Amino acid sequence: MQNQAKIFEKLCGIVARLRGPGGCPWDIEQTPSSLRGDLIEETYECVEAIDEGDPAHIREELGDLFLLVTMLTRMHEEAGLFTVSDVLEGIAEKVIRRHPHVFADVKVRDSAEVLENWARIKVVEEGRKPKDSILDEVSRGLPPLDRACKLQKKASKAGFDWPDVEEVFLKVGEELDELREALDAAGEEDAASAPAVEEELGDLLFSVVNLCRFLKVDPSVALQRTNAKFIRRFGYMEQRMKAEGRSLGRENAALMERYWEEAKGSNSPAVS
Repeated sequence: MQNQAKIFEKLCGIVARLRGPGGCPWDIEQTPSSLRGDLIEETYECVEAIDEGDPAHIREELGDLFLLVTMLTRMHEEAGLFTVSDVLEGIAEKVIRRHPHVFADVKVRDSAEVLENWARIKVVEEGRKPKDSILDEVSRGLPPLDRACKLQKKASKAGFDWPDVEEVFLKVGEELDELREALDAAGEEDAASAPAVEEELGDLLFSVVNLCRFLKVDPSVALQRTNAKFIRRFGYMEQRMKAEGRSLGRENAALMERYWEEAKGSNSPAVS
């Protein structure tokens, strides 16, 4: 533990040097607002590394997250708002306070009761104002796909949910039909600017997230894997087109489709 503390102190010193006089111009220019996108991106890259199950990659991505957290803490320390010690002490105290079944003599039956205690401690012991709605507990800063899933889980815990997955399948079909109706009403040329089309697309996405939840699939992870699969297959198609001296474009759509289908049928890990 002593060695870990020294290494963390070393990282804090490096960040202070980067942000200090004669440091790195880019690091000096950064603000908490400017690093928001980086924080989200690095978090997703860490999730991707976890999905890959590659310890070396996970270690690297966790390091990137540590760097960003240290940078953000340093910025607030420079402004005299709080220090890295304040952050670490705060989270240590909160973890102990919210786990009385571990650090005190409270008894719990299961993880569900752990979560109930967690919520009660926030309100009763920490004096946090209860939310006007249970849905207010879901952060507005989450990406829309993740937020939709968490909103649905909150509603489900309150008893507001579909009875079974078959009903969700029906709802997805219903929303798809409503989208077609909105498209027909708007006309092909005006579809992009029609509020009804956007609304029905949102409803369709929301219902698909519901389906993911019922099937116990994380929608963001599923979409991320499909993104990766699309990239692999598209890259295969690009390579084959390049090898034939053909350019990507509608004039070569038939050949592109042929290589796309070839990529889908290949047993190669690069395009599976």
